Amino acid sequence: MALKLRLARGGRKGRPFHKIVVADSRMPRDGRFIEKIGTYNPLLVDENSERVMVNEDRVKYWLGQGAQPSDRVARLLSKFGLVPVPTYNETPKKSEPKEKAKMRAEEKAEKLKAAQEAEAAAQDAPAEEAPAAETPAEAAEGDAKE
Repeated sequence: MALKLRLARGGRKGRPFHKIVVADSRMPRDGRFIEKIGTYNPLLVDENSERVMVNEDRVKYWLGQGAQPSDRVARLLSKFGLVPVPTYNETPKKSEPKEKAKMRAEEKAEKLKAAQEAEAAAQDAPAEEAPAAETPAEAAEGDAKE
């Protein structure tokens, strides 16, 4: 029998409350469990001592029997030093951009870099003063004087 330390949800809609239980992995989330070993109230602030309450002796016993904590329970238990802090992949490979998207991003970066270099070169070169062309308003004023 594969044992799991996991959360069983309780509470009403919008007001979650969880029991930390030892259950057979084949049982449903809120179904039959072997033993309740703690509680988790996500509505309380992190500093509140009643947010996560566990019976540490029973947790150690069930971990010794081979029970595996779920990801969320492992995070909660790591605050008590009962299990090592789980590592998480920040960007899973599944959400990584595909080849075409990577190529488009590289091309866009190259174009942006070329535009910045051209702009920098234009600012560094001495500005040539072009003769100011007459605007239509000035031309009209010149015609009116004559």
